Formats: sequence, structure tokens, C-alpha cells
Amino acid sequence: MSSGAATEPAPASSFAAQRARSHADFRRKLPVHLARLAWSAEQISAHQTLELRALLRRALASSPFHARRLGRLDPDAFTLGDLRSLPIMTKAEMMASFDDVVTDRRVTLRSVDAQLARTGDTPGLVEDEYLCLASGGSSGLRGVFVWHWRDCSDFLLSQLRASMARALAGGGPPPGGMLGALVAAGSAVHATRAFAALFSDDSMRLRSIAATLPLGEIVARLNEIRPMTLLGYPSLLTLLAEEKRSGRLAIAPASITGTSEVFAPERQAEIARVFGCPVSDSFGSSEGLSGVSAPGEAAIDLASDLAIVELVDEHDRPVAPGETSAKALVTVLYNRAQPLIRYELTDRMRQHPPSPAHGHLRVSVEGRTDDAFAYGSLRVHPLAVRSVFVKTPQVSEYQVRQTANGIAVAVVALAPFDRDALAGKLAESLARAGLRDPTVSLEIVERIARHPQTGKVARFIPL
Repeated sequence: MSSGAATEPAPASSFAAQRARSHADFRRKLPVHLARLAWSAEQISAHQTLELRALLRRALASSPFHARRLGRLDPDAFTLGDLRSLPIMTKAEMMASFDDVVTDRRVTLRSVDAQLARTGDTPGLVEDEYLCLASGGSSGLRGVFVWHWRDCSDFLLSQLRASMARALAGGGPPPGGMLGALVAAGSAVHATRAFAALFSDDSMRLRSIAATLPLGEIVARLNEIRPMTLLGYPSLLTLLAEEKRSGRLAIAPASITGTSEVFAPERQAEIARVFGCPVSDSFGSSEGLSGVSAPGEAAIDLASDLAIVELVDEHDRPVAPGETSAKALVTVLYNRAQPLIRYELTDRMRQHPPSPAHGHLRVSVEGRTDDAFAYGSLRVHPLAVRSVFVKTPQVSEYQVRQTANGIAVAVVALAPFDRDALAGKLAESLARAGLRDPTVSLEIVERIARHPQTGKVARFIPL
């Protein structure tokens, strides 16, 4: 294919071949990933150094974007301590120079966008090698990311390896193989849908259900599938817990994991009580940073063997453990097709104390910096709103729009509640955050619209 040309959709036989080779790679790497779960901080640091040097060599040799920015550094002598000397990479810069960022000159933004435009339930590969993902389409700046098929198994294992280790410790999966359901993205442009399609077979059956479907249809499909594991957006898991409580949802999963949204500990505890199974939180990004919490734990164990994470303030200075960062600078070690080096993620994270069982970075994710509302010079963080809703069990889901001097909130209610009292609590919280005489309006709705491809909700919408 000449540079910039669009590839044709992959035929079914081609997709089957892609899936077969991806599964073989997954099975080959599984023992390695299981061992890494218990790596010490020293083992992780040594591994990061080797992988960072290899990443820099590839970026300097094959990415014009990075060759210009990184200068004349010596990859073979580079240390983790030298990382802070490198420039920060933003999503806007990446998208503006996409064709120069990637390391395969056959891959262009035009060819990737063409593949994404025709992606439905199953993904296709550019040049029969690169999986294409998109993020940020529902709010904020759109980003597109390409993954060589050989790296896709590392991406998925970073999410599944902890639960697979627990299953093996408990005697292993049943004879028919693991059966999991993902209630998340409606299109394979999003990682949750793409990887479910690419890696589902007889030994590891992953079934995707679009979060954009009516709740009754989601319940019917789950009742038909009867998954052993359930993964979904926390806002939907809350609704499914109510369906379970009412008797309409008949599944009994062995584990539940939330993804892609803030998952308050109070919500996790309630869902665990209703389903009677362990509940975990997870973090995953199309960029390649992933992590999962142990059941009942607030801290997410990031896959530090696959990405270096720097937690920094708004001026890019390191924050102390226990202090909430303004953003994270991520260096993804295993994606050589699209090197992300000190790439800016606007997720606010707080480092937890290290675990005695491993050396991976442990964090809680407390939302995104760009969700904050600006009222003149005052910035009000979403926690001012979330802190009220986590104590309001009658509300399963909400969407907040900024107004001139306050907020307008749409809520999905599970049970009747005092609307004036809730509005008053929100106003009090906004006032404590510094907003003078805030106004709050509340509207009860049946459903909040989700992005047609990702299934996500734009939770906080600025003025």
C-alpha cells in the first residue's frame, strides 16, 4: 500500500487468522506476565531501564517526531533518572504530527482514520499488522492509537493477569474455559470491544454487550450468557445491581470489575453485597497504561513493567506520595509502533504506600483534571459533586453541566428522593469549594445519552 492509501476491510478468513495468532501469542506470554505480578521494585526498575533504552533506540531511528525532540542522547547509557530531562508530549502534539510519530512509514493518520471509520463490532488491522483505537471522542481532544498485533496480548494481559492468577490459585478455570462479559463500548474502535473480539475463542470466551443498549436488553443478554466474570462501566454496574436486587437479573458472577469511570469505594461495596462476589476497580487507557485493584482494595496496582508513570503537579513537578497529582506523565514501554514518551494524561492520581507483595506503583484515580469547571479564576473539581452523589444511593447515574454560577444536573433515580435536599447539599459543596451563592438545578431523566461508539457518558460538561 502506498503511503496514505486506505486498506480494504479484512475478510472473515483474515480476521480468523489474526485472532489465531493473537491467541497463540497470549498463551505464550501468560506465564511471563503471571511471574511479573510478584516482581520487586528492583526487578521492575531493571526491566524498565532495558525497555526504555530499546524504546528510545526505536524512536530515534524510526520516528522523525522523536528524532527532532530527543536530540543526541545515547540510548545505551540512558537511565531512569534521565527521563525528566526529556520534553513532555501532549495529545495535541501527537495528533498534529501523527505521521511522524509512528515508526512504520506505511501507517498514516489517513489510513488509520479510514480503518476506524469502517470499524463495527470487530476490529480490522492496517497493513494486516496494526490494531487501531480511538479515545476522547465523547469529550475533549480525540486521540488515535495503533498497536502492533504482537503487543495486543501484552495490553490485554495487563488487565487480565491478576484475575487469571486468582482463578489459577483457586483451582483454575472450568473445563469449558473462562466466560466473561464486558458491558462497555459499542464499537471496536474502543479497547474494551476490540480486544474482546480479537481474543475470544473456546478457551477464553469474552462477550461484549454495548453499554448504549436499553437496560432491559443488557439484562436479557447477561441472563443468556451467564458470565463467570463481569466487567463494565461503574455507572452501569450500579444499575445492574438494582436489576439483580429486583430479581430481573439472574446471573451469579464469580467476580466483577469496574472500568473507565471513577468507581467510588461505597459503590464497590454495595455491588459486592448485592452480587455476593469480589469487586475490583481497574484503570485502562488506549495509550497503554493499565492497572487493576485487588478485590475490596482502594489502590489500583499499575502494570509498572509496561509503563513508567510520573505523577506531577500542574507545573510538571513531582508530587509526594499521598498527594493528588494534576496529571500523569506516561512512558509506554511496549508500544514501539507509536512511541509515547513522557506523554501527558490528565488523570489525577494519588500514590498509595507500596505493597509488601510486589513493587508495582499503586494509585487511586480521582478523575481528570480537564473535568474541572472554571468560574473566572476559581476552578471547582468534580470531587465537589462526586462527594455528594456517593452518599446518595437513590441516584444511579448523573450528568453535570456547568452554568454561569453553578450547575445543572440530570439524574437517573433508582428510588424517590428529596430533590430540594439533594440540590441543597450540592450547593453547600460548591460553596465550600469557593463558589459564591451557587445555583443548582436538578432534572430526573430516564436515561443519560452515551457516546455511540465508546458507550461512555460525558460526565462533566463545561460552560
